Amino acid sequence: MPEITYLEGIRLGLQRLMRERPEVVLYGEDVGAFGGAFKVTLGLQEEFGKDRVFDTPISESAILGSAVGMATQGLRPVVELQFVDFGMTAVHHLLNNAATTHYRTGIPVPMTVRAPCGGGFGGGPFHSEELESLFCLMPGLKVVYPAFPSDARGLIYSSVMDPNPVVFLENKYLYRHVKEIVPQSFEPVPLGAARVCRAGRDAVVLTYGAMVHEALRAAEQLASDGGYEVMVVDLRTLKPYDADTVLTAVAATNRVLIAHEGWRTNGFGAELSALVADRAFHLLDAPVRRVAAPDVPVPFAPELENAYRPNADKIATALLELMEY
Repeated sequence: MPEITYLEGIRLGLQRLMRERPEVVLYGEDVGAFGGAFKVTLGLQEEFGKDRVFDTPISESAILGSAVGMATQGLRPVVELQFVDFGMTAVHHLLNNAATTHYRTGIPVPMTVRAPCGGGFGGGPFHSEELESLFCLMPGLKVVYPAFPSDARGLIYSSVMDPNPVVFLENKYLYRHVKEIVPQSFEPVPLGAARVCRAGRDAVVLTYGAMVHEALRAAEQLASDGGYEVMVVDLRTLKPYDADTVLTAVAATNRVLIAHEGWRTNGFGAELSALVADRAFHLLDAPVRRVAAPDVPVPFAPELENAYRPNADKIATALLELMEY
């Protein structure tokens, strides 16, 4: 069984899709011979040709608008935004076209928008934002955010095969920092199913993306230092999210910490907090806590970005406060 990176997991999923499904086309800025800004699509144009893997002008509006049209005409377009931040110039096509077409006409829109996101490399604003809560706000869209190479491979497959428009978020820090031994053959990972990454009984961390790995490090630290058993749940899909697994985890631990890299105010953690308050308040032994980014633009300077982003130490500190409440 080979060891692959998060980046390679996405590429392998795309490769299998394109081998099996001739209606899948892949395009975006520099995704062809150059292989994309982060080299996720490297080699795919060579294998599948310029008719199925091709470059576009620097126009996110044109990229997303054309994908809506292709998806309504029998293709399954997969488009890459170099950075999720740039997609804000084309939100109209997601909110008012892709997400509403089936509601308005009955025609499915099986398009997938790959969107690199997140910080950890000094990219600052315009290149490091986490915008998942914005996409989750839009009825008609599905939002997927894997944390592991195996999930990245299986979830990109399921996203492209889904009849709905999907925003597939890819954490840039994870591209080459996370590796996993996986079997060469794989089954698609279903959308809407969370993954319990670590068992525990003292508290649960609900999280996704890069923060899954920070939460796991925090849990290991607390187990070593204080003997605490902290559960970690990776949501994997944010819309629709796996409420059943979340509530089961709350029942098993009675203390909830939510960690995400996006901004705190109106972030996705607020939705999870509302779910727990609405359906599991009677199970709680302490208030729900959130660890998230402050409501400021993403800093450029490495020391400021380190202070801005949640990490294992911040999660561990919040967990201790939660368990000592």
